[in-house]
Amino acid sequence: MAYILITVFLVVPVVEIWLLITVGSAIGAGLTILLVVLTAVIGAALVRAQGIATLARAQAMINQGELPAIELLEGVALLLAGALLLTPGFFTDAVGFALLVPRLRRELITAVLRLGVIGRGGPPAPSAGPRRPLEGKYRRIDD
Repeated sequence: MAYILITVFLVVPVVEIWLLITVGSAIGAGLTILLVVLTAVIGAALVRAQGIATLARAQAMINQGELPAIELLEGVALLLAGALLLTPGFFTDAVGFALLVPRLRRELITAVLRLGVIGRGGPPAPSAGPRRPLEGKYRRIDD
């Protein structure tokens, strides 16, 4: 886990700076800034639209009495996508836009869920023995 944090907080900013300098050298600083702002605006609009659709699916599942687990995780992924798209840079925009592809997002969620279960050694073991009622003496105080 520590290696992931080191990668995120050290490598990603270096990649972003390198990409911004490279693109800025190729198309100019003004167009680079315009492109970064444009991707943030377009990304925010797409996140909003997909977030509303995901919320509607979750509400429909709740109304049917089902647990909207995947939809809740999609909401988290969309929140992450929005944060990445609002962060200035091209690498974070690419990852953010990738999270906006519904099929890719669902496959990523199922892969993360699968890794989480496998990483802990499988599903939790059942509790030892049958449940018994707790016996003891009691007295009501409010009488």
